[in-house]
Amino acid sequence: MLTLCMIVKNEEETLKKCLSSLNNLVDEIVVVDTGSIDKTKEIALKYTDKVFDFKWCNDFAKARNFSLSKASNEWVLVLDADEVIMNFDIENIFRFINVNNDKCVGRLKRINQYEDKYGTKKYIERVNRLFNKKYFQYEGIIHEQVVLKNKEDYRTENIDLVIDHIGYSKEVLSRTNKIQRNIKLLKEALKENPNDPYLHYQLGKSYFMGKEYREANYFFETAVLLLDNFTYEYAEDLVESYGYTLIELELFKKALSLKKYEKYYFNSPDFIFLIGLIEMNNSNFKKAAETFLKCTEFKEGKIEGITSFLPLYNIGVIFECLGFKEEALNYYRLCGDYPLAKTRLNYL
Repeated sequence: MLTLCMIVKNEEETLKKCLSSLNNLVDEIVVVDTGSIDKTKEIALKYTDKVFDFKWCNDFAKARNFSLSKASNEWVLVLDADEVIMNFDIENIFRFINVNNDKCVGRLKRINQYEDKYGTKKYIERVNRLFNKKYFQYEGIIHEQVVLKNKEDYRTENIDLVIDHIGYSKEVLSRTNKIQRNIKLLKEALKENPNDPYLHYQLGKSYFMGKEYREANYFFETAVLLLDNFTYEYAEDLVESYGYTLIELELFKKALSLKKYEKYYFNSPDFIFLIGLIEMNNSNFKKAAETFLKCTEFKEGKIEGITSFLPLYNIGVIFECLGFKEEALNYYRLCGDYPLAKTRLNYL
């Protein structure tokens, strides 16, 4: 009833962990290898006999669509080798499949681990990964997207499937040189579609992850100027990533211009938190504290702690900077085990 479709290359470090996490969720596994020189195929063959070779042609969508063509079932689940299933509700997933015989895509929850100067962080997002290959295919040579074959819009629905994505941890990035590979492919794609805001956005993300903030700023700013619909799935992340880039570059006054997008993202604690940071860096402390407090009114956001210890910590910082020690201590205490808050508590 359900086939897992994967494309892989030199994934011996993560593939076993991915495939062993399936726990009978799928009826069939299709692994397409694009040129591994390690033990990737050997590992894959321990889990399935449907392992196929695909000559790499710098086009992720073509490789994805080849994997779909090898699936015996119409319904497919797509994972990468650096994604590990943490939790799933099989009844919920198969209920989704049985009800949605039409053109609907299931969105799983992906927890991305990344590292910054403060340590390991988690970023939570929903991604399109469960669909009927009769209606859908992939487009895009990199950061490929699920599209209807007839190019029409389609519905999406969240499913109870959670995966842990370790692909952009510092160790994996250093091993695969993924960022530079992505930049090269994206620039090639940009030659054919120079006014595509999505490609500029993805280039900005790649440079941002490599901490090349001036380059990231150029591509994010270009993407924002080219974008004609701020309700697109990637638009909020574009605006937020642009904002964090401006903060890294200390372009605080310029960052205030992002407040105009509040009409689109007023229900997003992640966007509201960003605005709080921007107000804070512009010394608008009262406005910043009020904005951070708004974040705590939400149940959850994309970044771990965005509705709890992160805004509370920043309010504590504001009070400390203004000389209100007791108020600062109260907010730091509300942050629980957040390391930065514990450090301030010990200092004060």
